[in-house]
Amino acid sequence: MEFLISILPFAAIMGLMYFMMIRPQKKAADKTKNMLSSMKKGDGIVTIGGLHGVIDELNETDKTVVINCEGIFLTFERRAIARIKDLAVASTIETFEAEPEDSDLNR
Repeated sequence: MEFLISILPFAAIMGLMYFMMIRPQKKAADKTKNMLSSMKKGDGIVTIGGLHGVIDELNETDKTVVINCEGIFLTFERRAIARIKDLAVASTIETFEAEPEDSDLNR
């Protein structure tokens, strides 16, 4: 009986650690994994370094992403994507790129 009483605080601490640290970390990892697997061409994204762009190409073989940053194409690992932005922001970038150039500016 004394053995159970002496182990009870350690069991309580381990249970508390699980619910306060391990479980939320697993939930966050699952959320990130789902976000990375749901990315598609045309999604607006933000990298872990703060770079904003639109996904131009997804490479499944080497797990990389080609990002269009206002005409500059950069290749990143999928793990470097922090979040997917709203589609309204991504369509604004595509609209900006699709506008014809003004002929007066090219003279």
